[in-house]
Amino acid sequence: MSQPLPEVWLRGPLPEVPPLLQPVAHALLQAREEVAELLRDFPAGRLAERPLGLASVGFHLRHLTGVLDRTFTYARGEALSEAQLAYLAAEGQPPTHPGAGTELMQAFDQQVDKALAQLRATPESSLPAWRGVGRAQLPSTVIGLLMHAAEHTTRHVGQLLVTARLVKNTD
Repeated sequence: MSQPLPEVWLRGPLPEVPPLLQPVAHALLQAREEVAELLRDFPAGRLAERPLGLASVGFHLRHLTGVLDRTFTYARGEALSEAQLAYLAAEGQPPTHPGAGTELMQAFDQQVDKALAQLRATPESSLPAWRGVGRAQLPSTVIGLLMHAAEHTTRHVGQLLVTARLVKNTD
């Protein structure tokens, strides 16, 4: 029987990720592992359940993907596309068809991969650069957006884990 791996941040630096962005990359990879482990056998038909009025597992999965996409878009200094705005509007209505859980997990995996590629391509010298967020162009920076992406992802993974356990244990 193999020993479980330590948390991602204890496995050493990630190749080609700038040192100041290692914590962001570690948080995203840890989130991906935790979500994959818990949702391995999660029933698609229960993705929209909201025990105790909590946000659904499906919402969290869609939101994790969407928020990474949006924050990393802003970090590049770009505005959101119509497709991104449509995705945001649909986050609250998770699919529940057979295979929906797998589809949502694949979308999150792909978004984490895109985020990691962007982190590898982000020069540390660009981290203090100003970035506007949303239509109001609220002030942030490249590092502010990337750190928020990691923090927000971690927060929603925690909420997803609790909700998934509640759903699984209320048969």
